[in-house]
Amino acid sequence: MAAGFPEEARVRATRVRLIGFDVDGVLTDGSLYYTDQGVEIKAFNTLDGHGLKMLQRAGIAVAIITGRRSRCVELRARNLAIDHLFQGVDDKLEVMTALACDLGLGLADSGYMGDDVVDLPVMTACAFSAAPRDAHRLVREHARFTSTCAGGRGAVREVCELILDAQGRLSEALAAYLPGERR
Repeated sequence: MAAGFPEEARVRATRVRLIGFDVDGVLTDGSLYYTDQGVEIKAFNTLDGHGLKMLQRAGIAVAIITGRRSRCVELRARNLAIDHLFQGVDDKLEVMTALACDLGLGLADSGYMGDDVVDLPVMTACAFSAAPRDAHRLVREHARFTSTCAGGRGAVREVCELILDAQGRLSEALAAYLPGERR
């Protein structure tokens, strides 16, 4: 199942009670599409979305913290019932620190997944950090875990399952979907 996850990443993932995600290059493939009318369009992966829902069901707080502003990100967050949405953020570490404090947590209980150098301050401050396989070289070097998947192509789902597996909750999260194991 998830036996292929590096041990250090698994140990750090056991601490995660809050995890933040960047958008462009993490929840999406990093491409920005604009219509002739100037409307920004992004493609989100449904596997990633379900992974985020599984984290939430397991009691792990999920946040989106991004430097850009986009209506479609707001809609996606609402669709996934993600209450902690921060757009137009210049200092992601400041936002993550404040959110953790508001939730009665610290950065030792937190994780962040990013793909570019602007994500490094928050990633290196959190107990757990992850990057998609196509993240910037420096981000991959500093991430505690690098996904085998690309951004917007299942990388978030892989991280969600790593966290759930490390905390002994993945089998339970998946059991509801297996024949004969429904409760």
